[in-house]
Amino acid sequence: MSSSAPKLVLCVIDAMAPAMLERAIDAGAAPVLERLVQGGHYVPDCVAAFPSVTPVCAASIVTGVSQDEHRIPGMNWFHREEHRYVEYGSSFRAAQRFGIARQLTDTVYNMNRAHLSLQTPTLFETLDDADVRTAGTTYLMYRGRHRHEPQRDTALTRVASALMRHAVMGPRELFYADIFASRRTGCHSGLGMPGVRDRHSGCVSSYMVEHDLFDFLLLSLPDNDWYSHKRGPDAQIHSIGQADLQLARVMNAGGGVEQFLAEHAVIAMADHSQAPVTATIALQDELAELGVLGPVRSSEGAGSPSGEPRIAVCPSQRAAMVYALHEDERDAMRASVVTRALAIDGVDLVLWLERDAHDAPREGVIASPRHGELRFAPNGVGGNVIDPRGQSWSVDGALAAVDATVHDGRLLTPSYPDALARAWSALTCRTSGEVLLSAAPGFEFIDWGRQAHVGGGSHGSLHASDSLGALVLSGVELPQPEPAQWAIRDVAPIVLSHFGLDRARPESLV
Repeated sequence: MSSSAPKLVLCVIDAMAPAMLERAIDAGAAPVLERLVQGGHYVPDCVAAFPSVTPVCAASIVTGVSQDEHRIPGMNWFHREEHRYVEYGSSFRAAQRFGIARQLTDTVYNMNRAHLSLQTPTLFETLDDADVRTAGTTYLMYRGRHRHEPQRDTALTRVASALMRHAVMGPRELFYADIFASRRTGCHSGLGMPGVRDRHSGCVSSYMVEHDLFDFLLLSLPDNDWYSHKRGPDAQIHSIGQADLQLARVMNAGGGVEQFLAEHAVIAMADHSQAPVTATIALQDELAELGVLGPVRSSEGAGSPSGEPRIAVCPSQRAAMVYALHEDERDAMRASVVTRALAIDGVDLVLWLERDAHDAPREGVIASPRHGELRFAPNGVGGNVIDPRGQSWSVDGALAAVDATVHDGRLLTPSYPDALARAWSALTCRTSGEVLLSAAPGFEFIDWGRQAHVGGGSHGSLHASDSLGALVLSGVELPQPEPAQWAIRDVAPIVLSHFGLDRARPESLV
C-alpha cells in the first residue's frame, strides 16, 4: 500500500439517476453530494453493464470487468451444469416459487463463492493481498480474504442462522445485514429489510470511521433503488436525500464534511439508473408453445407438443434471457425463439451470437422489430468503426437497430450507450442464454412470481433510460486519457491505482 494514499470510500447509491441527483441538489436535498460534485469530477453518463441489473453491475464494479469474465449474467438465469434456475431476488413471490432457502443460498453464498468467477479477483481480494485494510457494508459482492462466521447473538439472527449456517470470505471488516458482523457496533438492519438498509450502512460506517478500522470502505446505500421501484424514478429526490443523510452521518463521524474530505477520497456512484414502467411482457406465456421449464420441473413446464420443456426463460426486469435445454437443438431453438420474440409487443431488441464451425463466437446480432439486423464483432485494428471507448468493430447491416450513426469512422449510439461492447460481453458470457432480449421504454418482463413494477420504475435494458448512472470522483486521480464514455468497470482500476496497485491485475485493467 502507498503510505501517502488517503483512505478511500466507494459509495454505491443503487440506481442513482443523474437527472434525479441534479434535481435533488437543486432542491437542497443532497448537500453532501452537492459538495462532492462541486469539488470533484462529475460524470452524468456512466454506463452500466447489460443487463443493467444489480448483480451484473455489482460484479463489474468490484472486479473491473464485464460478465464475459466475471460470469454473473442476470438477476435470474439458468445454471446449465446443475440444470436449474438461479434466482437472486427479483421479488418475494419469485423467491417463493424457487424456494426461499434456495434463493437465499444462491444470493448470500453461491453468488460470491461459486457463481462469481475465481479468475476475476474482487477489489477486496486484491487490496487484502496488499495489506490494505478493507471494509464493506451490505453489498451483493463481498468476496475477500477474511473469514466471517454468521451471527447468532440476537433472537432474529438465531432464526436466520437456521438457513445461514456457513462462514464466508469477505473484507477484513464485513457487515452484511445482521447475518455477518466482524465486530459489535450496536447497529441493526432487521436482516436487511428495504428502507432500513441505508441507515444500517450509515451506522456501521460511522462506527468504522470513529474507530479507524479501514483504508478502503465500500459503503452500499441500496434503498434508493427500492424506493424508485415502488414510486418511480421521479421520486428519487426523496431517496437520494435520504442517502445523502447517511453520507453526512459518516462524514460527521470524521469531524464534518470538510475535515473528512481532507483525509478521505470519495467515489459516489450508481450501478445503473431506472426508467418508468407502464406495461409488462409475460415472456413465459409468449413462448409457452416452445415448452418452457417452470420453477419446479415436476409440476410445471409443459406447453410443447411433446409436453417436454425445451427452453428456460429468465426475466431480469427490463431484460431477459432464453436458454435452449438440449444442445442438439440449440440453433433451431434459438431461431424459433428469435422469430417469436421479434413479434412480441414491448420487445425492443433481440440479441444472439452466431458461431463458426468450431463453435467459437463469430459475430453478434442485434435485431430490431422495426429496423432489422445489425451484425458486429470486435476486430482489433481491422474493424471498420471505432466506438467512443476506442474499441474497433466490424459492423454490417442496419445501424438503425441501435440508433447508430458513423462519423469519420466513429460509431455513435447515444440511445444505447456502449452498445456493442455491452452486448458482446453479455452474449459471450458462458453463463448467458442463447437469446437475450431488451425491453422497449415503458415495458418490463414479469418475473417468475408474475410481479413487475408497473406505476414505478425498473431497469435492465440496453437503452440509455436505465443504463446511465451518476458518478462523482473526489480526491482520486483520473485515468489519462479520460474515457470519452465512462463505464462502471472503470472504477475498480481507479481504486487500485489510488493504493499504488496499478499493475496488480493487468489483464483486468485494460
